[in-house]
Amino acid sequence: MRYFIRLSYDGTNYHGWQAQKNAISIQKILADALSMMHREKISLTGCGRTDSGVHAREYYAHMNLEKDLSKVQAEKLVFKLNSYLGKDIAIQDIFPVRPGAHARFSATLRTYQYHITLVKDPFLVNQSFYYYGPIDIELMNRGAELLMKYSDFTSFSKVDSDTKTKICKLTQAGWESSGNLLVFTISADRFLRNMVRAIVGTLLDLGTGKMNLRELKLVIEAKNRSDAGDSVPACGLFLHEVKYPEDILQW
Repeated sequence: MRYFIRLSYDGTNYHGWQAQKNAISIQKILADALSMMHREKISLTGCGRTDSGVHAREYYAHMNLEKDLSKVQAEKLVFKLNSYLGKDIAIQDIFPVRPGAHARFSATLRTYQYHITLVKDPFLVNQSFYYYGPIDIELMNRGAELLMKYSDFTSFSKVDSDTKTKICKLTQAGWESSGNLLVFTISADRFLRNMVRAIVGTLLDLGTGKMNLRELKLVIEAKNRSDAGDSVPACGLFLHEVKYPEDILQW
């Protein structure tokens, strides 16, 4: 039986989701815990790769188990995992899904958020990017509207990425402010490596007068990463939500 795991994590102390040599990752820590508890080798497949220091409010992974879990057993496993794992990883749910359901490829929509704080805040140091100076949010929102008109985001993709296509279908992009916090929300069917951080960095150039809307348009159409702005730090980025077809659940 295939199961989905819904979890969240603070990525500050991890080198992202993906397991890798000589680095601590969410995938390895969780897979090791599950393997120990089930006394069998458990492999996990995540809904996407998050870079070092990036957080997830909602993340999904799938696994295959030799023995089926009842609802009560799944709830007990959630409790055991949360008791064993560190305080920066939390398991919310474990549930069976239909055969062939895939944490990454079955996802229909992903939403990221990026947080910028306008004042130095020791309680947000690992969950936001501190930026000092005036920012034109209205202009950045006009820039976000411009992004929505395009589908090729080569200019915001990691240069050495092996992705076959740079086409993404955006369904939402915009900024909101709440006190000293600015939040950028962006939704799409898929994202390229480093795409959100590169977009935020470029929109920040727009909002701080280093670029105008005409130049932003040229950057997008150039399909050249070196023309876009710098990537903002990972600490402000959150995978906010992942959506799947409604018929994926087996219970």
